[in-house]
Amino acid sequence: MNSIAPKTIPSHALQTGAEFKASLDDGRQLWVNGRKLAKVTDEPALEAGIDLMASMFDDQFDPAYADATTVLDRKSGLIVGRSWQVPETIEDIRGRRAMMEYTSLKTAGTFGRPIDLGPTIAVGILAHLHLFKDFKSGFDECQPDFIENVQAYVEEGRMNSITCAESLTGPQNDRSSPMAQAASLLRVKKVTRDGVYVSGAKSVGSIAAQTNEIFFTNLGYPGTPKEACIWGAVPINSKGIKLVSREMLSQPGADPFDHPLTHKGEEADQLVIFDEVFVPKNRIFNLGSEHGLAVSGKATIFAHWHVLTRLKVKSEIFVGCAQMVTEILGTDQIVAVRAMLAEIIEYNRTLEAFVIAAEAGSFVNESGVMVPDVMMLTTGRLYAIRNYPHIIHVLQEMCGQGLVMRFGKAAFENPEIGHHLAELLPGKGVTGMQKEQLMNFIWDLTCSSLAGRVALFENVNASPAPRMRERLVNEFNRSSCVAKAREVAGL
Repeated sequence: MNSIAPKTIPSHALQTGAEFKASLDDGRQLWVNGRKLAKVTDEPALEAGIDLMASMFDDQFDPAYADATTVLDRKSGLIVGRSWQVPETIEDIRGRRAMMEYTSLKTAGTFGRPIDLGPTIAVGILAHLHLFKDFKSGFDECQPDFIENVQAYVEEGRMNSITCAESLTGPQNDRSSPMAQAASLLRVKKVTRDGVYVSGAKSVGSIAAQTNEIFFTNLGYPGTPKEACIWGAVPINSKGIKLVSREMLSQPGADPFDHPLTHKGEEADQLVIFDEVFVPKNRIFNLGSEHGLAVSGKATIFAHWHVLTRLKVKSEIFVGCAQMVTEILGTDQIVAVRAMLAEIIEYNRTLEAFVIAAEAGSFVNESGVMVPDVMMLTTGRLYAIRNYPHIIHVLQEMCGQGLVMRFGKAAFENPEIGHHLAELLPGKGVTGMQKEQLMNFIWDLTCSSLAGRVALFENVNASPAPRMRERLVNEFNRSSCVAKAREVAGL
């Protein structure tokens, strides 16, 4: 009798949620509301956000999410997280998009920088290593091998499930001074054979307090001094790093009925202060090269793909909410309401088209990495953020007084008033409590303090519309369009 050998399951290099949480208890220096925390989990909003992130690691072991969150690493033969996947084929592109859709849906789009966003910067640099072949350090005392370091860092991230924040921007300050930007740049203060010491600050270090490392650089400008041309990564608990967090905006500990979304905590933004922080030689990806700094615009291609995909997923949530509102309020046959629903559907379908177009236009570049069509990404992001505030307003308008007159679970369960609410507030085919829970979710998604932060973040993170329009003009080759216009016009 023949026997069939049991199917072997490849070993993995995955991290559990518990392991991720334990990695954050590392003595990092963090202040919230002027209070220094002994541990990052001492702040309830941060702890709840960390729990949500930890669940993403645990989902890697759930067959329902394994395809979206993990992949077989061709080099090692191990199952690894998709966060650090370097796309080489169109199947890889589609797989990585599945990961981005998963993290976006998991957080309802409120985490602009979930566990798979930070790695996109490192992968983005790796995708453009062909541009680094002639780059050398501007400091004779320290000569890192940029190409080798980037390759090793991506490999380290993939094999160890590193989470990392990324920050390119400096602190906001007086823009009327021509030296304002220069004054806020992160700078090399001391150079040694084994690495450099940097001082300065990075702003909007989203999720920095809740991750393992920070990936940093400066947004350069013509004439950026060589000491400010620095690109690297260090552990977030490195000596000399101080994290000053903005105020918390979520509702940790709230009843999930009252706050279906914001009770899950949040990603927080930190001002990351560098005070003589040592960056080891093998963690330096650019040092003293203004040309290397200029690659940053290209290296964000996967991050921008993440932005567009997340906005697309959020638009799907908007459509779902809008449809449920029309059904529950019995307004699905009112022409004006159907027109508003159509606007939200149009927004969603257009973003879906941009995502598909960016994917369809993918190609293997000179570094052997499959990259999406950057023009489709930029145009899609421009459309998304320009219309985002309007779509939010349309959804709110469809809800009517439901977002103004909200009542918590305790009110419905109070014996003196609950029966009045149950009698007065039912929807079509649903109880008053069921209708209220939907309105509470839409409140958290569009009206809460956290929703306000997310809307502002989307505009800044995706790049403001004027900057993206300038990028379109600079990067879109219009010669073929001119040739066609000349041909049909007989010029």
